Amino acid sequence: MDTARQLKEMGAKRVFIFSTFGLFTSGLAKFDEAFSKGWFDRIFTTNLVYQKPELLQRDYYFSVRMDRYIAAIVDTLNKGNSLHDLIKPAGRIHQMVELYKNEN
Repeated sequence: MDTARQLKEMGAKRVFIFSTFGLFTSGLAKFDEAFSKGWFDRIFTTNLVYQKPELLQRDYYFSVRMDRYIAAIVDTLNKGNSLHDLIKPAGRIHQMVELYKNEN
């Protein structure tokens, strides 16, 4: 929160907080207060940990769904394939561009 406050004091128009695992182990009161003071605009965390219903109801909170990516990783590993294409998607992007160009 201190970093968010400092960014706002230095003139940042918008501050977004990102975290892979939003545990919020000390509760939400400090986040509620900081949000009401305008120190940050939104918090983004993944849904890779349990999220309490009261967290999901906060106006400033956004849960980033990771189930599609976890499913792709599990599927790839179950088929004995390399994770390279998932980690480095340039090849898939080029394939999609070519498909698009060929359809038009």
